[in-house]
Amino acid sequence: MKVRELFITISTVLVVAIVGIAFFWQPILWSFLLVAPLILLGVFDIFQKKHTIRRNFPLIGRFRYMLESIRPEIMQYFVETDTEGRPLNRILRSLIYRRAKGENDTEPFGTQMDLYHSGYEWLEHSMYAKHNPKDIGEFPRLVIGGKDCKQPYSSSLLNISAMSFGSLSNNAVLALNKGAKMGNFAHNTGEGAISDHHLKYGGDLIWQIGTGYFGCRHDDGTFNEVTFRENALRPEVKMIEIKLSQGAKPGHGGILPASKNTPEIARIRHVKPGIAVHSPPSHSAFSDPIEFMHFIKKLRDLSDGKPVGFKLCIGRKQEFMDFCEAMIYTGILPDFITVDGGEGGTGAAPVEFSNSMGMPLREGLIFVHDTLVGFGLRKDIKVIVAGKIITGFHMARAIALGADGCNSARAMMLSIGCIQALQCNTNTCPVGVATQNPSLVKGLVVEDKAPRAHRYHEATIHSFLELVAAAGLNSPDELEREHISKRVSLNVVKTYAELYPTIPEGSLLNVDTIPEEYKRYFQLTRIMK
Repeated sequence: MKVRELFITISTVLVVAIVGIAFFWQPILWSFLLVAPLILLGVFDIFQKKHTIRRNFPLIGRFRYMLESIRPEIMQYFVETDTEGRPLNRILRSLIYRRAKGENDTEPFGTQMDLYHSGYEWLEHSMYAKHNPKDIGEFPRLVIGGKDCKQPYSSSLLNISAMSFGSLSNNAVLALNKGAKMGNFAHNTGEGAISDHHLKYGGDLIWQIGTGYFGCRHDDGTFNEVTFRENALRPEVKMIEIKLSQGAKPGHGGILPASKNTPEIARIRHVKPGIAVHSPPSHSAFSDPIEFMHFIKKLRDLSDGKPVGFKLCIGRKQEFMDFCEAMIYTGILPDFITVDGGEGGTGAAPVEFSNSMGMPLREGLIFVHDTLVGFGLRKDIKVIVAGKIITGFHMARAIALGADGCNSARAMMLSIGCIQALQCNTNTCPVGVATQNPSLVKGLVVEDKAPRAHRYHEATIHSFLELVAAAGLNSPDELEREHISKRVSLNVVKTYAELYPTIPEGSLLNVDTIPEEYKRYFQLTRIMK
């Protein structure tokens, strides 16, 4: 007998039996309080046409959807091992939580990593290691600002990566900004504009300008110089970052679901409330590399000389080389470039974009660094990286591969209470970090979470400096590719210097010295001939 027919039979028998017994014992009718709703649900399942499972398996088919709804929690708490979780495994999540709480962040009994698995990486230590991080100077700073910058910024080596108010709740923004103020590091606003919550505690801000020009746009979505200057001159704004693309969804504009577009967010972004807001995939203020360089200069002038740079995930390599040639052609240089990787996070992105678009961080960083060196521009431009920067080793690896500093988003979210519930795009974040639901947001207490962001930042910088000292180096600036080794196969280990040889300074400026791997990018249609 099919389950559907079996349900009908059992329901009929139950109803008849209860009615029959009621002739002799009327209290049995109270059982309908339990039985009737279940029968009605089953009948509804039979007649609804949306779910085949429920039509064929009335009532019990509902358990399939109930279990599916809690699958992430079951996997996270009961199934996955410490090293298997995605996007961040339990080892990394636990490390962030312990550092944020100021607890012991050491591990017992040795590593859980498979040291003989292809892809394993390590930092080479020195027999002449430093005694402690203070030997190389506690918490070194990075000065960002080129020859045309009038207000250079002394930045931490680790800052909060771009996350918009709208994607994050007001309390999450407040906690991050207050933590940044306490720890003297910077808070990137994301492309969602500067809100009152970014300004309340006076933490240093990196104002990100995306393709939607939120906070500095006309009604038709084009760039507004007047409102840009009003915001750019705020004392809290230390740098301006033009977002060209992000690792999680390069070539795709930002997405703000209608459920998150509150009247407050709409006011800040200069859009209509209650509708889904999709940023354009590209900028309207410029259409080629030359125009882009002049746009950079315009923003620098309008901000009275504050550092201006851009963020991108590398796609077509020739397009970045076009930027470099435009820098030389115009004499206009960005003060910094933020390189995002395909492994970067986001509140919402199409699966095909997050899984299959964008160059991974390591390859993207290496290409950007080497190309700037080849054009003789590297010494004038700082390079920042973003994309799964969690630990001190991640910082050391990035700087060894060519970065000057690092940004982190998901680690900072975890430090203020994110549990990786993977509900950022549904407005149902259970810990009030990535939601605009007032009831859920209320659960995030700013006074408790802000110090956690501060402690996580401090502990991670300290760990990074310990690694630099263990390598026998006097400064993070001395980290090079040869300091990082990678297992290529079971019995082959190579350093990053062997895997990715550097190119000579200025070698891309002369046709006779162009490295072989770059020659195919030099065509007659290029800016420089």
